[in-house]
Amino acid sequence: MRDYPDQMTPEQARTFRDDVLNIVSQIPRGRVTTYGIIAAWAGWPSHSRMVGRTLRYTPGADQLPCHRVVNIAGRTAPGWGRQHELLQEEGVGFKPNGNVDLRHYLWKPNVDSMLG
Repeated sequence: MRDYPDQMTPEQARTFRDDVLNIVSQIPRGRVTTYGIIAAWAGWPSHSRMVGRTLRYTPGADQLPCHRVVNIAGRTAPGWGRQHELLQEEGVGFKPNGNVDLRHYLWKPNVDSMLG
């Protein structure tokens, strides 16, 4: 695991988790966002990998639209073939290389309306 120079306290980690889950719950159908953008919206821009861990290991996160989160290049999660199918079913378009076309499908809401 990477050693973050700006490590979180347990309370900050709980707040980060809650913020990540809140943001992901609001990604609209047919749109995507990235791990890095979610981390920045949650106030920890260097913690994009922690967003992925949060979505993978938090009980109940599988009930959220986690399939709408991709990496900065628009790649889907390795080993999760269903993610591509779910995005296609929602009308998300892909480039010839298989990555989501972020120019057309990236979602960037107003963070002030997202977090309490």
